[in-house]
Amino acid sequence: MIVCKRVYLPAMPEDGFRVLVDRLWPRGCSKAGLQLDAWLRELAPSNALRQAFAHDPEHFAEFRCAYRDELATLPTQWRPLLERARHGTLTLLYAAHDEQLNNARVLAEFLDEQLALPAPGDCAAEESR
Repeated sequence: MIVCKRVYLPAMPEDGFRVLVDRLWPRGCSKAGLQLDAWLRELAPSNALRQAFAHDPEHFAEFRCAYRDELATLPTQWRPLLERARHGTLTLLYAAHDEQLNNARVLAEFLDEQLALPAPGDCAAEESR
């Protein structure tokens, strides 16, 4: 299961594996005080894409498409997250104010779609073709 959560909300046991998916460290959070299991800044949108979006809702559709294109080129970064999501809760942490129009939601959508695909080397999926 994949969940998105603002980094400023308290950590809960049901969060499972907590991953910060922003390129920049969140304002007001100390590195010692933030409870997370990983910071995957390489998986965040590129600086150019992040700056072009600027959290403007009018640019979200374009941002979403461009970010998904970037994600498609980074399978070694996101594939390990699929295993976490298959076997427990994966919580994607983000700092954006908008709880719907942000990179973590796009990443969660992308990962959910990858989870729906047959895993490489899945014999049952191969036989059903």
